[in-house]
Parts: sequence; C-alpha cells; structure tokens
Amino acid sequence: MAMRVGFLGAGNMASALSQGFVKAGLAKGEDTHFYDILPEKSRELADKVGGHVAKSIRPLMQSCDVIVLAVKPQNARELMPEVAPWAGPKHLFISILAGVPTTQLESQIGGEPRVVRVMPNTPSLVGLGASGVAKGTYASDADLETVLAFFRSVGVAEAVLENLIDAVTAISGSGPAYFMYLIEALIDAGVEMGLSPDAAKTLVLQTAAGASRLAMDSTEPPASLRAKVMSKGGTTEAGMNVLINGGFAQLVKQCAKAAAARGAELAKLA
Repeated sequence: MAMRVGFLGAGNMASALSQGFVKAGLAKGEDTHFYDILPEKSRELADKVGGHVAKSIRPLMQSCDVIVLAVKPQNARELMPEVAPWAGPKHLFISILAGVPTTQLESQIGGEPRVVRVMPNTPSLVGLGASGVAKGTYASDADLETVLAFFRSVGVAEAVLENLIDAVTAISGSGPAYFMYLIEALIDAGVEMGLSPDAAKTLVLQTAAGASRLAMDSTEPPASLRAKVMSKGGTTEAGMNVLINGGFAQLVKQCAKAAAARGAELAKLA
C-alpha cells in the first residue's frame, strides 16, 4: 500500500529517493511532501513527482506517515527540536543522516519514536544504489521491512545491525569514490599512452560497467573471474604484478578501515 511520505531536505538524495519511491508505487506523487529552507528546491522536487511543497515542518508532519530526514548531518541538531512537537506514534522516521546514531534522534524527538537509519550511496541517483539499513530501539521488524522495500526501489538494500553501519559507510557509502578514482587513473593512463581523452574515457567506463555486470551475473567469485583474464606471462599478469607487489589490496583495506574509523568519530561528535 502506498504511504504518505515527507522529505525534510530536498537535495540530490531526496530527489533520487522520492522519484524511486513513486515509480515503485510505494508512494503516490500527490501524497509526497517536501520541506527545505530553500523553497525553490522543494518546488523542483515536488514538480518532478507531482507532490506538494510544505511551508513549514508542521503541515508536513501532519500530512505524512513516513518522514525522511535528508538534511545535512550538521543541521540535525537544529532540525529535531522543530520536528519533536509534531512527532507521534504514526510516524516512521527514516534517517539518512551520516554519522548520526538512532539513539541521538530518539532522544531529540522524545517518547518512543520509530527510527530506522540508512546509509545509502550516490548510485541511488541512477537506480543502482547500495544501502545498509538498521532499525533503532523502537522500530519494529515491520518498519525495517518497509524501509528495505523503499530503498530496494533505488537499488539493493541489506539489513544490518547499527554497529555495522560504519562498515557499510566504508564499503558502499564511500565506495563510489574509490571506483571513480580507479576510473580516473585508468583514463589518465590511456591518455599518457596516446589515446584521446574521449576514447580512453569510453573504453574505461565500458570496461568498468562490463566487469561489474560480469561479476554480478556470474556464480563464480571475483578471484576466479580475474584469473580467467590472466594468462601465464601475459599482459594482464604483468599489470597485476605491479598492483600486487605495490600492496594494492592492503591499501584498499586500509582505505576502507580509515573511512569506517572516521564514521565512528563523527558519530561521537554528532
């Protein structure tokens, strides 16, 4: 059944999610509401889904059952005191506030609010997101399933314990940046070897998309698929030896662990 959804914040992620929710039939355009301190941003999203612009937080809270907290994390402390007076048992809060634990939101809202925390990522903008979903103290299993359905409308979503959200942040939340960096490096390498920038970009992007699709569609582990590209004494082996001898795998693990550690630090500062 479609639900009445309100977005507090009207940035890129709110845009991706609202359109995904409506397209999947989880929400109706006319039952989707937006509030942002910049009214023009709310209007832009409302026009995309046939929704409504709320003039303040109060009418949005009164009109909606599901409230998506999609502001910048640093603005959460200012936002929640405005949300709290209008919060009630009917509300299911979905937080995509990076580094803000559910316990903090529960305390700021007061009572026993149903809060589910989500770490989405930017490929949600193209329907290929990967999200980790964790329920708070008062959210039910049914609430968790509802949120999983919402985020599966823009990609894949996995239920995790909240103490693993930092790991999700490190792997999928920050992960797109790691892949973009590898893409950048391969494009630069192609250009340095004589390819035009456009040709290098086309070849690298298609290779990235193809490798990802191959890994997703195959029942074989990535290590086996990698081995199939490498012939003894061949070109791929020569390139891979540079990555292996340079400690590439260890660097990737250190990268992910650093991101997770920073997530834990931000949670303490929230």
